Amino acid sequence: MDYQTQYIAINQWAEEDRPREKLLLKGKYVLSDAELIGILIGSGTKTLSAVDLSKQILHSVGNDLNKLAKLTVPDLIKFKGIGEAKAINIVSALEIGRRRKLSEPQKLPKIICPADVYELMKPELSDLPHEEFWVLMLKRNNTVIKKEQISLGGVTGTVADPKLIFKKALDSLATGIVLIHNHPSGKKKPSEADNRLTKKIKDAGELLDISVFDHVIFTDEGYFSYSENGFL
Repeated sequence: MDYQTQYIAINQWAEEDRPREKLLLKGKYVLSDAELIGILIGSGTKTLSAVDLSKQILHSVGNDLNKLAKLTVPDLIKFKGIGEAKAINIVSALEIGRRRKLSEPQKLPKIICPADVYELMKPELSDLPHEEFWVLMLKRNNTVIKKEQISLGGVTGTVADPKLIFKKALDSLATGIVLIHNHPSGKKKPSEADNRLTKKIKDAGELLDISVFDHVIFTDEGYFSYSENGFL
């Protein structure tokens, strides 16, 4: 005999299994990603619960919350059962999570290698659909003084003014800097424009006795380091 799975609405589940009640009874940490998103969605369709619908959305991004954070409202409303209001709830919640990372007080570390730069810049550059150019200002012992955003651009590029970079470095009393910009495309290879800009900034730094230690191209899948690859 063939058995078909019968759809059961969340309000018909055992109370301890319903996401909202489960959160109240057992705490937020025991909920799965799908259950948390199900709470944001609130309701499903005639054939899918909010949790099942959440599982579909998560499956579409390989159950990767970082990829989910890149989905826009138009992306989300393509799923049957997700209207504009539900999509806005999901996008807003993920944006709050990203901003929380930015607002957390950080003990600025010493930069030992390009991987340190990559980890330090994740809160600022992860999941961005556009390019941004940042500079790390360093003390003589390579301890970070501060992070500075230099420019914000479009999908394919952003402009970094060497005069502005070195003004900020001088104001910070930095003895060295690390350049960072992201490639939303995910391509780690530097462009010819990246190479020209790096050389221009490095040459200017030598005149001002401010070392350019590295230029790191940031992507969500990894990074390219000029120093690590012998370009500096």
